[in-house]
Amino acid sequence: MIMKNFALIGAAGYIAPRHLKAIKETGNTLLAALDPFDSVGIMDSYFPDAAFFTEPERFDRHLDKMRRSGNGHIDYVSICSPNYLHDAHIRMALRNGAHAICEKPIVLNPWNVDALQEIEKETGQNIYTILQLRHHPAIIRLNEKVKSEKEKEPSKTYDVDLTYITSRGAWYHRSWKGNPEKSGGVATNIGVHFFDMLTWVFGPAKENVVHLSETDRSAGFLQLENARVRWYLSIDRNDLAKVNTKQQTLNTKQQTTFRSITVNGEEIEFSGGFTDLHTVSYQNILEGKGYGLADARPSVYIVHSIRNKKPIGKTGEYHPFV
Repeated sequence: MIMKNFALIGAAGYIAPRHLKAIKETGNTLLAALDPFDSVGIMDSYFPDAAFFTEPERFDRHLDKMRRSGNGHIDYVSICSPNYLHDAHIRMALRNGAHAICEKPIVLNPWNVDALQEIEKETGQNIYTILQLRHHPAIIRLNEKVKSEKEKEPSKTYDVDLTYITSRGAWYHRSWKGNPEKSGGVATNIGVHFFDMLTWVFGPAKENVVHLSETDRSAGFLQLENARVRWYLSIDRNDLAKVNTKQQTLNTKQQTTFRSITVNGEEIEFSGGFTDLHTVSYQNILEGKGYGLADARPSVYIVHSIRNKKPIGKTGEYHPFV
C-alpha cells in the first residue's frame, strides 16, 4: 500500500496519541499538526519532523501551500479537537483536498450531518468517523450472536443495562468538556460510542426517554428495534460506591472506571482490548471500509434528543442507579 500523508488537529488532546499510533502502525506519515496548546512532546515518539502550528490560520495556509505545490499534499486530516469544533475542522480538511477522519461525536447536531453530506458531494472527499466499539471482539461476537438468534426467532427482544462510570476530577468542569454547548454534556461526551454500538447491534431507536440529566450524570431508557435499554452514565467517582460486583474492593483499589453491559442478565465483558482499536479503524478506512456520516447519524440523533429532553425522574423503565 502506498504511504499516505496525514495532518492532525488536536495534537495535545487526550485521544491524539491513539491517532498518532494508528498513523504510524498503518505505515503512513504525519506532515503537520495543530493545537493551540504547545505541550505536544508526545509527537517526538512518533513523528518528530512534522510541522507544528498553534494557530489554525497558519496551519490552514500550510496545508493549502502543500496542496498547490503538489509537494506533500495531505491525503487525510485526523481530527481530535473539542466536539464543537469538529464540523469546522472537517470542512477545513475537505477544503484542502483531504479526506477527514474525525473522533466521535462527529458533530453535535443532526443538521450538521446533512450539511457535511452536501460538502462531501461537492468536494469528492470522504468523511470518516472512529466507531471503535464496532471493532471490539466482544461486541462483534455479540452482534453475530444477536443476528443468529434473530434468524431463528425474529420476534426475540433483549433487555439491556448499560452502566458506565468514569470518574473525572475538578479540571473537567473547567475545561470545554464541562461546557454542554461545547461538549454536548455527559451523555454525548462519554456515551455517544455506546449508543452507536447499541444501535449497531440491536437496531434503530424507536423511543428515547431521559430520567436524569445533571452535570455529572445522565440516565434514561431507549427502546430499540430489538432491545429495551436502561442506561446510566456518570463522571462522579462517588457513583463507584453504587457498584455491587464481585470486586467488593473497587474503591479501595482506587479504580476510576466501571464499564458494564448486560444482555438478558448476561454480562458482556469488554473492559480490555481498547488500545489497538484506533489502528484497526484506520486500517479499515485506508482499505475503503471505514464508517462514514450515514453510520454516525443514528447516535448523533440519539444524543441530541437526550440533550434536549426534559428528565421525567423515577418513572417507567429507569436504571437501578437513578
